[in-house]
Amino acid sequence: MKPLEGITVLDFTQVYMGPSCTQLLGDYGADVIKIERPGTGDLSRTSIPDRDGLDNPIFLAINRNKRSISIDTRREEGKEVIYRLVEDADVVVSNFRSGVMERLGFGYERLREINPRIIWASGTGFGSEGPYSHKGGQDVIAQAFSGVMWRRESPDLPLSVYPTTLADYTTGMHLMQGILLALRTRDLTGEGQKVEVAMYDSMLHMQMQEACMQLNRGYEINWAAMPLSGVFTTTDGAVCMVGAFKENPLRDVCEALEIGEDLSRRPEFSTQEKQLARRPELQAIFRERFATNTTEYWIKRLEAKDILCAPVRSLEQALADEQTAVNKMITEVRHPVAGTVKMLSAPIRLSATPFEIRHAPPRLGEHNAEVLAEHGFSAEQIEALTQAGVLR
Repeated sequence: MKPLEGITVLDFTQVYMGPSCTQLLGDYGADVIKIERPGTGDLSRTSIPDRDGLDNPIFLAINRNKRSISIDTRREEGKEVIYRLVEDADVVVSNFRSGVMERLGFGYERLREINPRIIWASGTGFGSEGPYSHKGGQDVIAQAFSGVMWRRESPDLPLSVYPTTLADYTTGMHLMQGILLALRTRDLTGEGQKVEVAMYDSMLHMQMQEACMQLNRGYEINWAAMPLSGVFTTTDGAVCMVGAFKENPLRDVCEALEIGEDLSRRPEFSTQEKQLARRPELQAIFRERFATNTTEYWIKRLEAKDILCAPVRSLEQALADEQTAVNKMITEVRHPVAGTVKMLSAPIRLSATPFEIRHAPPRLGEHNAEVLAEHGFSAEQIEALTQAGVLR
């Protein structure tokens, strides 16, 4: 039995934040019914040009273990179908702008009238109230608004976009956590509730240590600007080094890098505060040393002194690494359009109830008849809805 077996999720989410949440719910047993717009479906089906069209890798990556129904929810007949599904559902998840679900007729108060046990979960850009609540949420926008984009190793470096969907993924995981907390509460009380998360909040929360320092000391802590840490070019690549969590890390770094003296003995480098004040000078010494030999050479020397370090690799190299295989982080699924698709496994390991792929990422509207039949619709009703264009 899976941890979420017996839990039915109506999934209105699209793009990344919401689907990353609902995919994990499905990975561990929930029956996730993906509600998609006719014709185009989830926006991620059309976000990049691809030979497989609506079933491209961007969509496939975060929509396994779901079943798709393609339904026109603007029409009253479509709304009535959703209301019927809500009667049997446990969770409704969306990541539209604040107020959209209410305008569609699927706000929390309306759905709670139908099913008091429903858990209504929403992920937005900024929350349901406040000066930015009307704004659309998007990963890069959240990076900019929250201070994440502003913080970089040095103010001399240009501002830039973090190249992975940092805000989407983090907020999706918070959304999943909120749903699990609400399910646990319902076990105790029998009542559902509203769950709300916002990209803005998730990005602020990610900076909890930095924020506490700023709020209480008026000082900006910058982990990327620590004096003994950085990324350094070698003769054949680059090494990331973190000189920390030791009694005297500078002494050990100097020995590993064959600098010839213990720089921590110099008065100007004798404390962390002084090292931080003269970071450019230290970093220049490190860069000069790293540039004289290979990545493998320096990794071995740093590890011998128990200095945290790693080669800087591409995603392609990381995916091909033995550790990735040992951790079973790549799995395969058969898809009727895309064929054999390789994708990442779930990162949460449960010894008794592990992650499992039960459904390939769905084709648009693939499960219209199947899902509705399971929820009490007759074959004649399903055919009538299809003929009327409500189901497509």
